[in-house]
Amino acid sequence: MKYKKITTQTYNLHVIKTKKFKTVTVEVNFKNKLNKEEITYRNLLINTLCNCTKKYPNKRSLEIATEDLYELNYGVSNYISGKYNVMCFDITFLNEKYTEEGMFDKSVDFLCEILFNPSTEDTRNYTRFNEKSFSIAYERLEDNIASVKENPNAYSKMRMLELMSPDSMFSYRACGYLEDLQGINAKKLYEYYKKMIKSDIIDIFVIGDVTEYHVRKVISDKFKVRTIKKQSESHFISDKRKHLLPKTYKESQKISQSQLVMGFKCDKTTDFEKRYVMNVYSYILGGGPDSKLFKNVREKKSLCYSINSSMHALNNNMTIAAGINSSNFKETVSLIKKEVKNMQKGMFTDEDIIKAKVTYINSIKELEDSPQSILNLYAGIEYLNSDDVDNRIKKINRVTKKSVVKLANKVHLDTIYLLEGDDTNEEI
Repeated sequence: MKYKKITTQTYNLHVIKTKKFKTVTVEVNFKNKLNKEEITYRNLLINTLCNCTKKYPNKRSLEIATEDLYELNYGVSNYISGKYNVMCFDITFLNEKYTEEGMFDKSVDFLCEILFNPSTEDTRNYTRFNEKSFSIAYERLEDNIASVKENPNAYSKMRMLELMSPDSMFSYRACGYLEDLQGINAKKLYEYYKKMIKSDIIDIFVIGDVTEYHVRKVISDKFKVRTIKKQSESHFISDKRKHLLPKTYKESQKISQSQLVMGFKCDKTTDFEKRYVMNVYSYILGGGPDSKLFKNVREKKSLCYSINSSMHALNNNMTIAAGINSSNFKETVSLIKKEVKNMQKGMFTDEDIIKAKVTYINSIKELEDSPQSILNLYAGIEYLNSDDVDNRIKKINRVTKKSVVKLANKVHLDTIYLLEGDDTNEEI
């Protein structure tokens, strides 16, 4: 596998040449500084662009075009990465060695049609997105935002983050906000689209059995953006501890199982701790069936249906989530606090560290098993200055018990949130 980055004033092109797959994947990322009011715009925009184009006036014509391109697959996503909001457009198609000559060019044409030739309507004074396409995307996003509460697990984690740091970027809702959606029309969205094309940082990733020269030429010929872009900054968020004593919040909902989420902030962590020690710490504490939380809170005490911990290096915090009976709330919180304290005291073994490292190394090696995971790997190198696979394995092996204990003493409980359901009398 060979990797080459080509930097232009307009975009960065990343070419990953490999004969491992019969397909070629092209991914175009538009990245901008995270702005709470723009999250809804960006979610609405990706859906609007994928509904139709000038060449393909409806969803059915888009699907027919993919069939003509030997079942080309295309997709979109909008996600938050620390201080940035990333809109991703991707296509995957059979290498033209297995189809016919010129399919790379035609497939990239299809992607560029979606990106640069949206279906619009011209009025006397302005241009707007096609109203029908806009309305379909609007209703879809409206339903998606409204349905957030229907997933108690996700909703409880989201609410805990909002309560822990209401003004921090990591508390923003990735799906967007109804109040913002209600203020967007087809004209405003089109104006935002033009702004996005001009101002977003653009990275184009191509992976497959391709030649660098051909990829560079096709992208240069077809990619219709010429604006000089600013350089990217660090994605990592530094959020100060708000509560010297943890705050507790409760909210009721008609659900069969209460959701407990505890939010922890990490104090003055190093780059090495964020990238490597956090993984080992979280695995030992709550990363699986061998973890302290699973064994001592779920198995021994039967206080919860499920429990796990998750470290969030970009946001410098940790969450512990558990499905519980509300009657077990105080006892569960007390026992979780005890397990976190035990980590600070070093009450875990070298074998625990070895298991965590083996799990991490196995997951890293699996990154090279699919085109998308390889793209994610190189996106991490580009956006987060992450190490490559070999260096990740070397560095995870440098994590010691002493370094885990040192990190554990930087982890402080900040917020306790309970989404309380009608489950008082249920047995676990």
